[in-house]
Amino acid sequence: MKGSPLQRLDQRVRHTLPFIATLFLILLVATPTRLPGFASIAPQLPLISVFYWAIFRPDLLRPWAAFALGAVADMISGTPLGVSSLMFLAAQGVAGSQRRVLGRSFLMAWWGFALVGGGAMLLEWAATSLVLVKLLPLRALGFQYLMTLTVYPLPAWVFARTQLALLQRA
Repeated sequence: MKGSPLQRLDQRVRHTLPFIATLFLILLVATPTRLPGFASIAPQLPLISVFYWAIFRPDLLRPWAAFALGAVADMISGTPLGVSSLMFLAAQGVAGSQRRVLGRSFLMAWWGFALVGGGAMLLEWAATSLVLVKLLPLRALGFQYLMTLTVYPLPAWVFARTQLALLQRA
């Protein structure tokens, strides 16, 4: 890294932006609402973030960071430790391996998220059911999947604008 200390600090802060954004979304999803039962169908915003950065800037959100963010999500939400880490790593791995195809257009990314996100959420459901030794309701998973798929364009748009504005030179 060349440049003044302030330039290096600026670049490091820019490089941590995907991590910070995903952490913010974890905290946002965990924020209590007054809507009964909403927590079980709340959209998986952190999964959208992990998926987006795996396609468009995999150098800024490494697997170890996705694992750590998953552990934080599990600790905050009370799900079995490691389940969200597994979901994030699976989504990141599949999305990253298909980034040439999924990164071509917004619609391809959205379609890819429908497949990868759905599989990751199903994996999380299965792992949580296995650890808790009881089948969790599939209906809640279906609603959560539809909510996540529906809100995908907004965070993806914010991440794209952020990438253009702040990360282009990073």
